[in-house]
Amino acid sequence: MRKYWEFTQKNVFSKLLSLLGRMTHENLTCQIEYLKVENEILRKRVGKSIRPTAIERRMLLKFGAPLGKDIKNIISIVTYETFLLWVRKYKRNRHLDKVNKRGRPKTPQEIRQLVIKLAKENAWGYVRILGELKKLNINRLSKSSVKNILKENNLDPAPQRSKDTWDSFIKRHFQTLWACDFFTKQVLTPLGPRVFFVLFFINIRTRKVCVAGATQHPNQEWVNKRAQNILPLLADNKSGKNLLIRDRDTKFSREFDELFKNMGFTLQKTPFMSPNMNSYAESWVGTIKRECLNYFIVFGEKHLWYLIKEYVKHYNTTRPHSSMDNMLLEETRLNKESTGEIKCQSRLGGIIRHYYRG
Repeated sequence: MRKYWEFTQKNVFSKLLSLLGRMTHENLTCQIEYLKVENEILRKRVGKSIRPTAIERRMLLKFGAPLGKDIKNIISIVTYETFLLWVRKYKRNRHLDKVNKRGRPKTPQEIRQLVIKLAKENAWGYVRILGELKKLNINRLSKSSVKNILKENNLDPAPQRSKDTWDSFIKRHFQTLWACDFFTKQVLTPLGPRVFFVLFFINIRTRKVCVAGATQHPNQEWVNKRAQNILPLLADNKSGKNLLIRDRDTKFSREFDELFKNMGFTLQKTPFMSPNMNSYAESWVGTIKRECLNYFIVFGEKHLWYLIKEYVKHYNTTRPHSSMDNMLLEETRLNKESTGEIKCQSRLGGIIRHYYRG
């Protein structure tokens, strides 16, 4: 009776353990199936392949290798064949940190910089750039490679990139370019304060300034007369045609344009309300006011003309120019001496000073 009771007790305990194991197994199976579905949904949202790091691969091997062939039913981050390859490498003690790069090797940085340079300096298309590279014995690039390099650096294709800019226009005509404009100065006269208009011309290459005149009433007739008087000083270039930049002020008439065209000039008008397009002339206006005219109360036209002439003489002969590597625009006797005592020459009551050796 006792043995029967022990047998029955063991049988019940075994069935109970079997029931609990079956319930646990079914629960784990349901969890795995749910995680597989969830993982599949997440992978679709990602939309690209996932490359595990070395640490992540070790973790996958640690928990996946003991499952043997059963992992084939649940693995999704990589293919089953890839996982077997990891296992074989691990068994042969090969280093798993190295990842084989896919696709073509990346274009060297030196060649990439050359492609960008050719595109920026020339209005060339992809095929033309390839031809230039081939001439330099660089044959590893394709048309799509050139396209991708330019696209990565925000460079448009040839039709859009070849648009002429104002900056490139200035540089292209730098050697033969003049600009003209007006600036104003309030002058005290017997009839009270009056505003005078000063017409000037500046050579963009040499920075040399020529002042045509000053008046209270700068009408078209006055502008044409002053332009005719100063034209011989401007049209002395022998290397090619000169070009004149001017704004759309109504004081510059058709007769004004004809005067310059007859002397071999080409006229270029700036857009409306765009003083930045005539930046060299605008910069000089700021310079003469900042360094000279703002220090004076001007009494009469003669006083104004005297101040302008003295400053222009200083600007063209004895003032160093930072944009010209701090060189002088003209060589004079006072500028040529490199030894001797340092002396100072002043103008306009000490507002303008020039230091030299002599």
